[in-house]
Amino acid sequence: MTIRRVAIIGLGLLGGSIGLAVKARGLGITTTGHDRNPQVRATAAERGLVDQVCETAAGAVAEADLVILCVPVGAMGAAASDLAPALPAHAIVSDVGSSKAAVAEALAAALPGACIIPAHPVAGTEQSGPEAGFATLFAGRWCIITPPEGCDPAALAALSDFWTALGSKVELMDAAHHDLVLAVTSHIPHLIAYTIVGTASDLEDVTQSEVIKYSAGGFRDFTRIAASDPVMWRDVFLTNRGAVLEMLGRFSEDLTALQRAIRSGDGDTLFDLFTRTRAIRRQVIEQGQDDERPDFGREHGA
Repeated sequence: MTIRRVAIIGLGLLGGSIGLAVKARGLGITTTGHDRNPQVRATAAERGLVDQVCETAAGAVAEADLVILCVPVGAMGAAASDLAPALPAHAIVSDVGSSKAAVAEALAAALPGACIIPAHPVAGTEQSGPEAGFATLFAGRWCIITPPEGCDPAALAALSDFWTALGSKVELMDAAHHDLVLAVTSHIPHLIAYTIVGTASDLEDVTQSEVIKYSAGGFRDFTRIAASDPVMWRDVFLTNRGAVLEMLGRFSEDLTALQRAIRSGDGDTLFDLFTRTRAIRRQVIEQGQDDERPDFGREHGA
């Protein structure tokens, strides 16, 4: 199967970046796109995120070989229903959502009989909207594909080749396992960031101006994570609640153990944990998932 036309539904950070990456890499693929928000459509047209911005989802997918839903995970089912009447019989339907089991269920209900292969490019920034997209977002990043049972091998190969062509490293994974892994590596860290930033802003004996003025490196980096799209992350936690709650229980137990060590003056326990976590940081850098330069590679003025 050859992908020659791609329809992108949702033209924010991820959708826009897909369109820009297709153009930048000269793949010979025609792109169409749609977004429910007319202002987003206008900006997408101005930036040239896709070859053609369509007024309707049906218009965008009418001749597509691949449809990629780039909307919040809670909106996947509704977005799929909108395009269902115009979806070509041969088209692959995929997505970029951060939770996979719930998305697969929603898409299957909205598009019975369609070739549905969920995917998750593990890439992004705290920015959102059509102005945020850039062509190199997926370069060197993982794209996890979660094919359902009985998936068409040719369609799976075509989707894998598409993401590889955008610069991603492709991994196949069971949807439920994906949701557990991402709960640890992405969802819980975001939940912690939202909580810490919220707690700091609520402290009665520390003013908000002091929180902002004296933000040290750790808190500052939490604020970057906590600046992520609130709609997207609300939906992620609601659709992946089982895995998130399971991992949150483990985290709570570990946090209680740390609290006990601090209260009892158990420096050995603290030192052992910090040594293990420092090693994890080195492994993340070795895997190319972050920059080894000081301060995450940020450039500072003189």
